[in-house]
Amino acid sequence: MSGPLRRSVREIETPGGPGRAHVCAPTGARGTVVLGHGAGGGLGAIDLAIAREVLVGAGWAVVLVEQPWLVAGRRVAGRPPTLDAAWIPIVEALLTGRGRLPRPLVVGGRSAGARVACRTAGPLEADSALLLSFPLHPPGQADRSRAHELALAPDPSWVVQGTSDAFGTPEEVRPHLPVGATLLEVAGAHSFPKGSRSALTEALTTVAGMLPG
Repeated sequence: MSGPLRRSVREIETPGGPGRAHVCAPTGARGTVVLGHGAGGGLGAIDLAIAREVLVGAGWAVVLVEQPWLVAGRRVAGRPPTLDAAWIPIVEALLTGRGRLPRPLVVGGRSAGARVACRTAGPLEADSALLLSFPLHPPGQADRSRAHELALAPDPSWVVQGTSDAFGTPEEVRPHLPVGATLLEVAGAHSFPKGSRSALTEALTTVAGMLPG
């Protein structure tokens, strides 16, 4: 059972400008889950919203991070190295100093945010990862695989994938799962529709029950 919630919004400086961290932390949190958004939108995606709801209810501090390009009002995400360079100091700032959030640390996000989490899990010494709609390849371009990024996910990790995801179906993703990764299939495309709420809640409740912490 989680305690009273502490909500805050922090602006954190990065090499690419200020990022924004939306913190929702119960008293005595079991650990911290930090999630990033995709390249085409902000924090309003249904899977991010449900992940926060379920995981906070399970006693975790959950932070939704806006990358600097989004905070600045730009419509197009930066190149992967710039996203990683912003993500790392944001997560580090959340875990250090006054008001720091507790470990264990779960990194993740949806789509491009999931890729960032995989690439930076090592430097951040993340304990596990929650990857929503991992974009294994661009639509119709299976030859441009990002399996090498998925391979960087820590053990354990969880991948929540839509059954008709044009960026990689569960069948495509499954052979590339790293050691310790669990794949959960949810009916839907790359961006889950509102009708997926019940299935997403069930999948993320399963994840919440398995997280180390």
